[in-house]
Amino acid sequence: MPSDPLDNIISSTPDWRGKALAKLRRAIHAADPEIGEAVRWRRPSSPMGAPVWEHNGITCVGNILKRSVRLTFPTGATLPDPRKLFNARLDSSSARAVDFFEGEKLNEPALRALVRSAVKQNLARSKSAKARKR
Repeated sequence: MPSDPLDNIISSTPDWRGKALAKLRRAIHAADPEIGEAVRWRRPSSPMGAPVWEHNGITCVGNILKRSVRLTFPTGATLPDPRKLFNARLDSSSARAVDFFEGEKLNEPALRALVRSAVKQNLARSKSAKARKR
């Protein structure tokens, strides 16, 4: 499960945001034990890159911001969100994000449900793409 680059991001962020990212990581893996993780998009403005969780496509992307830790779901606009976790990128036609703030209690069951929905959507999209190729 752990990957050295993501461990480095967490340990290099010693305040509450590193701990929050570690907690989000555990919740994501609890939602889907088969999910893979990587660190992508290293650039001068973000030399460590961004954590990415994938299962048949990108499920969600993590970012450490100044005042929050953000999980972005690239297809979040099409995901059910009955617990109203999405609180960022609400104007995007496809993506939705959840910003987690210092001292905020994580609604782990709702986050796990979002992750499972995103994985389910990725798997369905993968199956329909395979069917179209036949």
